[in-house]
Amino acid sequence: MTQPRENPAPADVVKEGDPAPDFTADTDEGVPLQLCTLQGKRVVLYFYPKDDTPGCTIESCELRDAHPNIIASDAVVLGVSPDSVASHQKFKKKFDLPFTLIVDEDHHIAERYGVWKPKKFAGKEFLGVKRTTFIIGRDGGIAKIFRDVKPRGHAEEVENALATLP
Repeated sequence: MTQPRENPAPADVVKEGDPAPDFTADTDEGVPLQLCTLQGKRVVLYFYPKDDTPGCTIESCELRDAHPNIIASDAVVLGVSPDSVASHQKFKKKFDLPFTLIVDEDHHIAERYGVWKPKKFAGKEFLGVKRTTFIIGRDGGIAKIFRDVKPRGHAEEVENALATLP
């Protein structure tokens, strides 16, 4: 079995077939979760920029609606953003999200997965999370990557990928 690695992965080098970079971070419940403890299950690890914003809400709610099918395919969903425990709790409650949200306030997880990138909005440039989803296989390896995710329809893409991946 491939073990997730603890050392950071340089930006843009995490690719399909690589071991998923391991991390330990607080969840929306304020308790730490270590990725490698989920080995043996498939993990839908989706990175999104900010709680309760239009695109992130669409993506999260579509994943919420697809959650029964995702669970049926022996996968768990983890959402990762730079928001705090309190922000995640409010977002999760407001939209009845049935999966775990991970706190990445210092963006160390996003950096390790190569999704902390320069972005532009309203004429300003800044660093932020590029919407990206990783499907991690039962062996701890990255089975599929969706980059530059469009929120609407993404849950269906995830479901289709889970149906075809071992």
